[in-house]
Amino acid sequence: MSEIGNVIKVRNSMQQDYQYELVEYEGKNFADDFKPHFTPKEMLSMGVFEGKYLNSCTEEYPSDWFEDALLSDKPNLSLNHFSIKSRQPISIWRKKGWIMIDDPRGWFEWYCRYYRGRRHKGMDQMQIKRWRGFSRHAGQIRANCEPGDIWCRPRQRQALLQWAHDPFI
Repeated sequence: MSEIGNVIKVRNSMQQDYQYELVEYEGKNFADDFKPHFTPKEMLSMGVFEGKYLNSCTEEYPSDWFEDALLSDKPNLSLNHFSIKSRQPISIWRKKGWIMIDDPRGWFEWYCRYYRGRRHKGMDQMQIKRWRGFSRHAGQIRANCEPGDIWCRPRQRQALLQWAHDPFI
């Protein structure tokens, strides 16, 4: 378990010589308007991002996050919980301004670091606002699917999972 005050040094395939300090306890003291349904560990074990998202980052995060994680050397749709692709290429994320220099993998990388205890002035509120806005997909599922039919709108459900929202509504 990481301790407050620890400095995490990051060296992976997308980021070199970056570091951040843990200023909160892992999984604690989130912003009042940020209540994710899943932890990063749960998301990794349930199948997100085709098993490819954090492969070069395993040394940065607690090893227990990867005990049941579904990982692959190359994207594998069958590892996604709903076995469907539900993401855009990182080139689109960059074009839309969704990638910040400190988190080059996007929202989920930000969330993993936030969950661990990093706080990032400016970026935290922007990412939390994006997370809240993503809940609109849950409204579309409620409006268009029969209760209990978890295979209705699987792309939106996979996306909800990848944003730490409950896809099983």
